[in-house]
Amino acid sequence: MHAQTQPQLSTPDGHVFGWHDTGEDFLKAELEALAGARSKILLEQYIFRASPVGERFRDALTDASRRGVKVTVMLDDVGCWGLPHNYFKEMTELGGKLVWFNPVRWRFWSFRDHRKLLVVDDEMAFMGGCNIAPEYDGDGVATGWRDGGISVRGPVVKQLIQAFEAQVEIAGNRIWRVRRKSRSGWMQEGADVSLLLTRPGLQQGALQRALRGDLLHAKEVFITMAYFLPVGKFKRMLLHAAKVARHFQMLLPGKSDVPLLQVAARALYSNFQRRGAEIYEYQPQVVHAKVVVVDDIVYVGSSNMDPRSLGINFEIMLRIRCAELARLARSTFERDLRHSVRVHPLSWKKASSWWQRLKQKVARLIFTRLDLGVAQLFVQKKERTAARAGDKNKETRRGSEASA
Repeated sequence: MHAQTQPQLSTPDGHVFGWHDTGEDFLKAELEALAGARSKILLEQYIFRASPVGERFRDALTDASRRGVKVTVMLDDVGCWGLPHNYFKEMTELGGKLVWFNPVRWRFWSFRDHRKLLVVDDEMAFMGGCNIAPEYDGDGVATGWRDGGISVRGPVVKQLIQAFEAQVEIAGNRIWRVRRKSRSGWMQEGADVSLLLTRPGLQQGALQRALRGDLLHAKEVFITMAYFLPVGKFKRMLLHAAKVARHFQMLLPGKSDVPLLQVAARALYSNFQRRGAEIYEYQPQVVHAKVVVVDDIVYVGSSNMDPRSLGINFEIMLRIRCAELARLARSTFERDLRHSVRVHPLSWKKASSWWQRLKQKVARLIFTRLDLGVAQLFVQKKERTAARAGDKNKETRRGSEASA
């Protein structure tokens, strides 16, 4: 099976899109864009692994630097654990810049840059779920995980550049400080396209706010999600949409690279099925895509629907209103259903044994309480300490001024 690049689509507000529905096709398109770069390359990745596909990207970045292109690569320090720090030596010697995001500190290792973004020549950008590693370089059926992404030209590219540059500025700083200063929120760029940036925090983020409005009266909802574990208001919002929508279908992993999270996700199946949701599990490979289609609106990018993406990581998504793009995304969803099995409602109505029930409870505790809670505890503790130190300094200054 060989992936075919879908035709480019446009919106009235001046954006042009390319839909890449496999990791193989998406990475190939990125490499072609790198080869044609003339002035600037911005690359942001959670995982970059030393591998054949990693070497192709490294060589393309090095060649671009040799041509005089201004290259900046930002990698997450935990996601790229094990990548030799001299891996890009030739590129940096030629003038390319390498930035490590949030170098590991024991208290703040949890806050990660999970975004995947490539911008070329201030003109074209790529976003999706694909990291640069061998498991993403395939068709999602015979080889490689099921993933993909989107390319975009138009006004939103300027917003993406600003988001990248803001992330570079905070990359080496203390995350407990920069989470308040980092660029985040819902930024509309024209009538049809919005950029959604998520940063660490317990508040409802841009993705949840955007989805809340779109799901309120949605008729058709199609979700392809690598990690699905919504909680709180977000979970209730999705359950309501499953109840009122004419079609509410979810494509989730039959195989997962995080098996414990899959155990927790499956505990939610019956709640959604009772409200009319159809749940399918993809069989050939691991699902890693993050795509939501709500009527004629498509969400695509790096964010999963789990506590880590929504409350701990830095994430990036596009919200695109385009009927033709939504049609293509639904076509991809329907193609994937041919490689999936529908989960029978009765099979998840009750855990089959006390051991299964215990595993589900432990898994949910880890992902919805422990992971999120520990990360927020460290940040809040540090912020309270900083606030007390600031108050003490103010009192000292006031005392000095009074005695002067």
